[in-house]
This record gives sequence, C-alpha cells and structure tokens, in this order.
Amino acid sequence: MNREIELIRSKRRTLVIEITPDAKVVVRAPLKVSVDEINRFIGEKADWIDKHLKMMEKRKKERESADVKPLSKQEIKLLTTRAKRILPERVRYYADIMGVQYGRITIRMQKSRWGSCSSKKNLNFNCLLMLTPQEIIDYVIVHELCHLKEMNHSPRFWAEVEKILPDYKERRKWLRDHEKEIIF
Repeated sequence: MNREIELIRSKRRTLVIEITPDAKVVVRAPLKVSVDEINRFIGEKADWIDKHLKMMEKRKKERESADVKPLSKQEIKLLTTRAKRILPERVRYYADIMGVQYGRITIRMQKSRWGSCSSKKNLNFNCLLMLTPQEIIDYVIVHELCHLKEMNHSPRFWAEVEKILPDYKERRKWLRDHEKEIIF
C-alpha cells in the first residue's frame, strides 16, 4: 500500500481509520499513542484499507459518470430544516413503541452514514434522509434506536429491528441500492 495517510490526533480514546468519499485515508488517533503503535495498527488493517479504498474509488467513478450534481448550501439547509421538523417526532414515536430512552438528536449533512447512535444515547441523522421514502426514514430511525438495546450488529440486534419492522431487509436493500444516488 503506497498511499499518503492523513493523521489527525485528538482527545479521542481509540484509533480509527476512515476512508473518505474522495478515496483518502485518514487515521484518527489519541494524543498519547506512539507513531510505532499507529503504524502497527495501519499494517494490521492494510487489507481492510485496500478493500475500502477500491470501493470508494469505484463509487467516486460511478458518481462522476452519473454526472450527479452536488446539492447547494441552500438545498442542504432546507433538507436539514425539514429533518429537524420530521425526525424528532418519528424518533419519539418509535422510542415509545420500543420502550427506549435516548439523549440528544443531531441532524447534519454526512457523506458516509445515514445515522449513528453514541454510547451516551445521542442519535445523529443525515439530512439526506429527507430524499428517501418515509419507510426508509423509519428504518434508519428504528435501526439507530435498536442500538440503544444492542450496540452492535449481532443476530440479537437484527432480531430487535425485525420486531418493529418485519420487512427491514427490503428497506435495508433499498437503502443500499439507492445510496450512491443520494450520498455523494
């Protein structure tokens, strides 16, 4: 692997590797971790890095060939405003059904995720969800709320999702099939 890697140090606790949508490798590391330890970590993840770089480069070429136009700042702002109006209501609805408690809800433009759930029970959602059908929005919300019960993607996690959305596999497939058209 002969590629430049950007290193970002911060007060984080773990080492993580990110492949950006424009196919760059970023390593985020705690302040006190040695360069030797970071290099060892990169070496251990070399196959993963190569696999994901190829995938991102392929997606980048697909976006370029599809001539997908990036959204304007105004369009992103409108999507974010709409998401702030709609998503919290849907989160409350499903949280009540599931009997889970959550923290803060954050909505922003993300280039690689539809949503996430932190260990502090905070939920993050991509404003681009507003470009998907309602059943897909609900799937992402239920997915993240299920992480409040299972912070992984184990069979138990998917069983929790299925309890609420028996057709989650179709919704998940739709998201995979269409994400390249929406997230760019």
